Amino acid sequence: MAMGDLPIFAALKDRMQWHQTRQTLLAENVANAETPGYRGRDLAPYTFDQELEGARVSVATQTTSPRHISVGGSRADAFGARELNNFEVMPRGNGVTLEEEMMKVTTNQMDYQAATTLYSRSMRLLRIALGKSA
Repeated sequence: MAMGDLPIFAALKDRMQWHQTRQTLLAENVANAETPGYRGRDLAPYTFDQELEGARVSVATQTTSPRHISVGGSRADAFGARELNNFEVMPRGNGVTLEEEMMKVTTNQMDYQAATTLYSRSMRLLRIALGKSA
């Protein structure tokens, strides 16, 4: 078993992927802040409880032909992307507030950096504990 396969590292990896996906959605919201009729999207909050529940039972499907299961959507759909319920709608029908989106982008970047730092330091600590060079 590789160190990266431990449940805590898998959870941290999923958390980092969640932040990357959220950053993409937030960037789309900022880019379309002036687009008439555009409604912003965001991800459902990430919790480690959901990750730990999923770690207990692991069921995966395999296909032998690409026609067996149709795969659609994006990574954002996998993390529970949803439209924002904005109360402030611009005259053009746009529901994105640029200031709020930029605050979310900044918070998301800081949270991603924290998860990345925790992941890399934990890996380094395990390597030291195993007697490998850090």
